[in-house]
Amino acid sequence: MRWTITTVPFDHADADRLRRAQRQELDARYGTDDHEPGVPPTAADVPVFVLACGEDGSAIACGGLRPLPDDVLGAGVVEIKRMYTAPSARGTGVATAVLRRLEQEAVRAGAGSVVLETGTAQPDAIRFYEREGYTAIPLFGAYAGSTNSVCFGRRLGPAPDVIGAGSA
Repeated sequence: MRWTITTVPFDHADADRLRRAQRQELDARYGTDDHEPGVPPTAADVPVFVLACGEDGSAIACGGLRPLPDDVLGAGVVEIKRMYTAPSARGTGVATAVLRRLEQEAVRAGAGSVVLETGTAQPDAIRFYEREGYTAIPLFGAYAGSTNSVCFGRRLGPAPDVIGAGSA
């Protein structure tokens, strides 16, 4: 499968469609629509959003970056938000391509680290992030104290390593 990845506004129609599909999938996994701690991302706080489209032009994967306030994890940290791949495109490598593009965009924006939250009912996402070099970090910000959250992080740069290693 071939795809192209472009930067689009957070509220782009195809990006919105993929985020709605993600919500439906997560609502089904958790058995409720109340499974996201914190403030949901919006166009106002996600300045970078990428969209992967297949050869036929259909949107198949997406993800965004939301800068975190310095008092959450320090300066230069961005959070990956709304990373999602349509079921028909899973296993093709497009998710890894979107993740790497988000990391490139984070470096371009001056970030030194990326972090993310996923959920306990998403073992496939947990395996994906671990395979891609992310390490579990303590729950941060709105996720602190959540029983459904698992957080990961990675330092960016020429030789990316993990953040939060050894932290309690």
